[in-house]
Amino acid sequence: MSKKSIALLALLIISPVIIYFLWPSDEARIKKLFREGTKAVEERNPEEVMSKVSYNYSDGHGLSYITLKQAIERTFKEMSGIQVEYEIKGITIREKSASAELDLRIIATHGSDTGYALGDAARPAHLTFSLEKERTNWLVTKVEGLGVEY
Repeated sequence: MSKKSIALLALLIISPVIIYFLWPSDEARIKKLFREGTKAVEERNPEEVMSKVSYNYSDGHGLSYITLKQAIERTFKEMSGIQVEYEIKGITIREKSASAELDLRIIATHGSDTGYALGDAARPAHLTFSLEKERTNWLVTKVEGLGVEY
């Protein structure tokens, strides 16, 4: 057997093992979604925020993808200095769906007033995010626990 054949055979055997260990888990992808989403909110980038939301978004407040996008754009125009603090309390993953529970605080400036837009110093808001896997990405399909009227 030539050296090229041995190298090719070794590559074929080792590749799946390397891919298995380097390929991010679903939990890691969900954590990345919240990390990137937080950064997008703090940068007041509605397009990047909405890239984390499924077109099938629907929640108990009657928001759909389009109405959520409009609400986010309006909020970003009215507020500045947005700071998001979150702690992931739990992630439950089923085949193509998942839920994530987060404790969340958002501090923002509205006009000349700065304060908590969500949660407060003593108690964060507890939100449950429903997610759906689309190809290899996880997207938010529903948020529960906001208690906010739009």
